[in-house]
Amino acid sequence: MNDEKWGQLRNRLLKTVGKNNYTTWIEPLELQQVTAGVATFHVPTNFMGNYVSQNFSDLILHEFNISGEIVQRLAFKVAANSPMRPVVDSAKASVDKTQSGFSEAAATFVPAQKSEASHAVTESGNGSADKASPLEELQAAPLDPRFTFETFVVGKPNELAHAAARRVGEGGPVTFNPLVLYGGVGLGKTHLMHAIAWELKDKNPHLNVLYLSAEQFMYRFVQALRERKMMDFKHLFRSVDVLMVDDVQFIAGKDSTQEEFFHTFNALVDQNKQIIISADRAPGEIKDLEDRVKSRLQCGLVVDLHPTDYELRLGILQTKVQHQRATYPELKIADGVLELLAHRISTNVRVLEGALTRLFAFASLVGREIDMELTQDCLADVLRASERKITVEEIQRKVSEYYNIRMSDIIGPKRLRSYARPRQVAMYLSKQLTSRSLPEIGRRFGGRDHTTVMHGVKRIEELRTIDGQIAEDVEMLRRSLEA
Repeated sequence: MNDEKWGQLRNRLLKTVGKNNYTTWIEPLELQQVTAGVATFHVPTNFMGNYVSQNFSDLILHEFNISGEIVQRLAFKVAANSPMRPVVDSAKASVDKTQSGFSEAAATFVPAQKSEASHAVTESGNGSADKASPLEELQAAPLDPRFTFETFVVGKPNELAHAAARRVGEGGPVTFNPLVLYGGVGLGKTHLMHAIAWELKDKNPHLNVLYLSAEQFMYRFVQALRERKMMDFKHLFRSVDVLMVDDVQFIAGKDSTQEEFFHTFNALVDQNKQIIISADRAPGEIKDLEDRVKSRLQCGLVVDLHPTDYELRLGILQTKVQHQRATYPELKIADGVLELLAHRISTNVRVLEGALTRLFAFASLVGREIDMELTQDCLADVLRASERKITVEEIQRKVSEYYNIRMSDIIGPKRLRSYARPRQVAMYLSKQLTSRSLPEIGRRFGGRDHTTVMHGVKRIEELRTIDGQIAEDVEMLRRSLEA
């Protein structure tokens, strides 16, 4: 086939596969020859040969045949000395199908003797074989050895996220793709991401697991654009077995990076490769994130790590104390200290763990038992910053909005059930989330007596154990107020 006919065939492929697919996968193909029913192409990388064979071989064969060329099979060859302009050893023009690595596809792929890492070194202009490829550099970023499933404390707010992460960490067939973990700062997203990576590497050391932040992904993309190495970039991110991207919200508003992330996402999903994403909020709530990216992220399993409750925070502290005792075996901790920390530091697990670490270090330096007095002295700034700032008025407003009634009905004299139950919920939350006394709360609810507030609080405590709807309402309102 001459160049003119091949050009016409490529134009037809452009109309069929679209500009993005054509630019990425078809345009780099260089037709070498058509002999004995085999069309042989030069390709820049092993990955490209694999991908074109699996996704476009039938279409290319069809276009060859309707153009008058009898082609039964495609063969892809990678040169040994240049990733962009390959030179082929003609002695390898015919390769048995069983040696090609494509036993089921109508294509033959002839791998080069040099690895793709060598290609990256060659293209970079540095002939040193000792220099790591970009993929190796990214894989070398260390995972935190503290962040494993064994050290992750499970409670009601994070049990679903933990179960999903455990399932992915087991490896095997991909059951949901992607897995998206989202939640506020210090709730365990990064811990679970690292734990999945450790588990996968432990079960299959040869698995290509790539964990990086969204910022690193963006940096690599910009670097590839600047150095005109987009094919290396595409190969780097589309040849992994598991891609893990932390804090994906940071690519919002970066149009070009989002587009490349979208295409990378699609390529990996098409190959049934696992993708794991974390973000600080649900994909649909990330501002300036393209709709097509949101849609892709929402097509898998999206799991929320809820704010920690008191029981989970106490469990985390108890676990961390066991680790601290290995460093400070002589230190004693008085009753009530852990309960105080779990009660007062409620929004961020990192702050909670940091407070405990500081407490043990301080007690060791001064040679004192960790009691309430030492805790108040050592953590005065942390406890002051963590004081609840929720007001009774804020609670009343949230409750009235939640139950779709007016705030005046919350504090008014009406005793209809549709007003009385929300009023009792608001009283209960005021008692739990503020430092106001019962008489003070009563005054803010239309001058009611403290015994009325006490009755309302007790009633909601009873209903939470027998009425699932009330329990859910109270929990939703509490999370909303503490967020």
